[in-house]
Amino acid sequence: MKYYNNILETIGNTPLVKLNKVVETDALVLAKVETFNPGNSIKDRMALKMIEDAEIDGRLKPGGTIIEGTSGNTGMGLALAAIQKGYKCIFVLADKQSKEKMDILRAVGAEVVVCPTNVPPESELSYYSVARRLTEETPNAWYVNQYDNPSNTQAHYDSTGPEIWKQTAGKITHLVVGVGTGGTISGSAKFLKEQNPNIKIWGIDTFGSVFKKYHETGEFDEKEIYSYITEGIGEDILPKNVNFDIIDHFEKVTDKDGAIYTRRIAREEGILVGYSAGSAVAGINQMKAKLCKDDVVVVIFHDHGTRYVGKLFNDEWMKEMKFI
Repeated sequence: MKYYNNILETIGNTPLVKLNKVVETDALVLAKVETFNPGNSIKDRMALKMIEDAEIDGRLKPGGTIIEGTSGNTGMGLALAAIQKGYKCIFVLADKQSKEKMDILRAVGAEVVVCPTNVPPESELSYYSVARRLTEETPNAWYVNQYDNPSNTQAHYDSTGPEIWKQTAGKITHLVVGVGTGGTISGSAKFLKEQNPNIKIWGIDTFGSVFKKYHETGEFDEKEIYSYITEGIGEDILPKNVNFDIIDHFEKVTDKDGAIYTRRIAREEGILVGYSAGSAVAGINQMKAKLCKDDVVVVIFHDHGTRYVGKLFNDEWMKEMKFI
């Protein structure tokens, strides 16, 4: 008999799938479809790693409560591990996150606290601040802090990068990743560049986020920050997990283009994935002049489209946003 001892053993080893219709380049573009993870996102990898490392050094104690500010996917990964290991979870989300994400977290036993999106990160109402406050108020609590937690990057150095290298037989020329906490792009890129320093690393950013300008000028420009609709990528802070030195280029993609391409991926490729996947494909098409037919591009598809059914895949919502 062949079986897994628990659901956590199924994390990783996700497939590469060729994109045939939504990309406008002769290069070979392969999607790393992370929805095959048990929590339906790439965040399962780093969630488990962060918990295991915290257990080892004593930050997370038996019977403890895991507290995190999340856009939803990290929370799901943490919740799955918490179920197996006997922890409680409290997750703090901004109100722009989809209702599906909140409902899914509640379905796996987590407590969900919702905060306003349109407040600065230092505000006591921001989801960063609320998560820290709840940690102080909750006995035996551990604040994960995925943005600055080095285990986030390490998880992708240990698993995502090596998988991509092996699956492409070392032929990868470009890695394209939507950047939020920075762990996926930084960990994967570190491993891949150690194998071949000529591999280009492209980060996908969104308008309203500080990443692109900071990468190009070294200036944290608060004028770059404004509210945006895209979920899962971009930030109004500089997470320690974003290794700007290892990223070759940031490409900004509009909310509208990200949404439209997410729908196109579902309808033209048969792959139901989330907002950041659409943004990444739109970014590749914006940069198609930088690619040639011999290139092998790997793009990360972070999470599942079922988390956006009430938004991206809802025609009324798309019309409300003036996207269609």
